[in-house]
Amino acid sequence: MVEEQHLDAIFQALSDPSRRRMLAALSAGEASVSSLAAPLDMSLAGASKHVQVLERAGLVSRRKVGRQQILALEAKRLREARDWLERYARFWADALDALETALEEETKR
Repeated sequence: MVEEQHLDAIFQALSDPSRRRMLAALSAGEASVSSLAAPLDMSLAGASKHVQVLERAGLVSRRKVGRQQILALEAKRLREARDWLERYARFWADALDALETALEEETKR
């Protein structure tokens, strides 16, 4: 149940394009909330709400430096989502391999 709650929070956080862009920016290194908000053309308050969703999902960590909030990507949570999705990727790969084999056999006939 705990794993499902983590996955729910991760996928909910990833469902928004602004949050995905924030994560992409953080993949290059730490950044302040204001620097993440600037290219998205959103207010600091709006960016902070998105950051809170990312924090609850465990996708970012925050530390305070003076008056600035500095964020860092927490890639471990993204790996958890990737691992979950990978189970289904293997399923589809196996299904497509079986289809390919069946088509090859049909073509030989």
